[in-house]
Amino acid sequence: MQKRVEEHKDRKSVRDLKIGEYGVICCLKDPEMGLKLLEMGCIPGTQVKLNSRAPLGDPITIIVNDYTLSLRLDEAETIMLK
Repeated sequence: MQKRVEEHKDRKSVRDLKIGEYGVICCLKDPEMGLKLLEMGCIPGTQVKLNSRAPLGDPITIIVNDYTLSLRLDEAETIMLK
């Protein structure tokens, strides 16, 4: 378990993107949240773009497969990028 956490430590997540920046999904950190995100189209290998942030920073919107998805920062932090 500790090794898995260390593997993700150096990776960037969707939470770290700047507005207009792109990334490619590598993996999903949280198995429970991962199922929900997979159902919403956040599949490893898919390109995502940070579209906007709410005035206080949470939630954010990302573009995945030509549609806009709104996520809380804690959800976005579980989507790891290549």
